[in-house]
Amino acid sequence: MRSNIVVLLVMATYFALATIAYAIWSDIYFGAVEPIGTVAIGLTVMLSLFIAFYLYSGMRRTAELPEDRLDGEISEDAGEVGFFSPWSWWPLMLGLACGLAFLSLAVPGWWLTFIALPFAVVAVVGFVYEYSRGAHAH
Repeated sequence: MRSNIVVLLVMATYFALATIAYAIWSDIYFGAVEPIGTVAIGLTVMLSLFIAFYLYSGMRRTAELPEDRLDGEISEDAGEVGFFSPWSWWPLMLGLACGLAFLSLAVPGWWLTFIALPFAVVAVVGFVYEYSRGAHAH
């Protein structure tokens, strides 16, 4: 976890410098600081710092993880990661529906959103209830 915190702090430093450079560049180029981009890049600084603080506070409350020790072995961190559906088609359908919904942002008008929304709802319901019915029911 310690290495993740360091990476996030380096990212926050980079984005802070990028925010300052963007503000200076936009002031020189446009004659005024462009507020939307400056705030957006500045918020990435806050995001990186929030996540680093969360990981730091979690690291203080828990025991030291194997990846934080120099003598840590891979086998110490072994265990179940989670359950993943090996033959599920619902993530593909959900991804296509979300891609269609995001495509509707680029196409003038909202008509494509109304086509994508039912597909997304069906995909989410199918994904959630995939193991509740049929051959793979628990």
